[in-house]
Amino acid sequence: MTGHHAPVTDWATDFDHADPVWAAEAPRIWDELRSSCPIAHSERYGGVWLPTRHEDVAAVAYDTEHFTSRSVVVTEGRPLIPAPQGIAPPISSDPPFHHEARRLLLPAFSPKAVAALEPFTRAYCEGLLDAAAGNAVIDGATDYAQHIPVRIIAEMLGFPPEDADQFRLFVHNTLESVDLPVEKRMENFGLLDAYLSAQIRDHMANPRDDLTTFLLQAEMDGRPLNPEHIRGSIVLLLIAGIDTTWSAIGASLWHLAAHPEHRQRLVDEPDLLPTAVEELLRFYAPVTMARLVKDDVEFQGCPMKAEEWVLLPFPSANRDPEVFDRADEVVLDRAENRHAAFGLGIHRCVGSNLARMELRVALEVWLARVPVFELADPDAVTWSGGQVRGPRTLPIRVG
Repeated sequence: MTGHHAPVTDWATDFDHADPVWAAEAPRIWDELRSSCPIAHSERYGGVWLPTRHEDVAAVAYDTEHFTSRSVVVTEGRPLIPAPQGIAPPISSDPPFHHEARRLLLPAFSPKAVAALEPFTRAYCEGLLDAAAGNAVIDGATDYAQHIPVRIIAEMLGFPPEDADQFRLFVHNTLESVDLPVEKRMENFGLLDAYLSAQIRDHMANPRDDLTTFLLQAEMDGRPLNPEHIRGSIVLLLIAGIDTTWSAIGASLWHLAAHPEHRQRLVDEPDLLPTAVEELLRFYAPVTMARLVKDDVEFQGCPMKAEEWVLLPFPSANRDPEVFDRADEVVLDRAENRHAAFGLGIHRCVGSNLARMELRVALEVWLARVPVFELADPDAVTWSGGQVRGPRTLPIRVG
């Protein structure tokens, strides 16, 4: 649930990314701010800025001198683990720590490693549609999209697949309930911490070929990773690897269900899908990252104070008409598409190969099995709030 704060009355001076209106209408809000107040500010969360133009989002994302990544989720509190490691390395890490922390994970997300996961992913998607066979209405979010990255990440980390409901709770607690008091968020994190402790103990006692065992045995600069690094990286993979991808899959299904001409074109031209995936990622980029201001600095005339947040809405950057032709349209065959769905700068998503594969396979399987579909009730579709935006309920009529 979002909206624990008072409702927003002015998005330029009092915005809140946990407001239910943001969840429902974020693209409209970005567009209006980009033309009227391109860098908005709010006193909520101890002070937070919101650049909406591609130029400004990119400038902050690339500037590691004035902005720290030690936490990337805007909440009422501030992270306890300092820079350069941060709370969830490498996404929370600053140079020079960031480079080596990121390099550790690259082999697990290489094109070769991801290709090896594709048959498993395809079979799992087929199984989800087998389970829904005969239903007149399938929820594209809860029956399909939300299961796929959960199962893949569980496989990669070596966690029990039957714990999927717990993973979804952890995602909600971390990324959606951001406006809860610090004490309540810490209580919620206790559930995740207890779960990770049990999984780490099990992997220490029973090592196997998975990412958790890899992190437990890994070294950086000739030394084992410290416990906070290990836990933070597992949290990153578990949380970021799930919500971002299921949101992208769900948003893509929503678009195709609402635009029959695009659905039919992809059914008729399956070879277009990889290009279409990039355009769907551009238009429905799910992720907004954040930075903290290191020291007082003026940015584009804005007096940013130390420890204030800066939200980086990559989806808004992707819809900037100064950068993209026909920015407000989905152009399935867009040839040149340097979108920012996976971020900008040193923190560009380490799992982009995996996310692309999961999205492409999920759509391939769905379109092959369910070529005709539409929204069962457009008003019943709900979207998540916070910094990762995607459908949470998505009733689709099939056949």
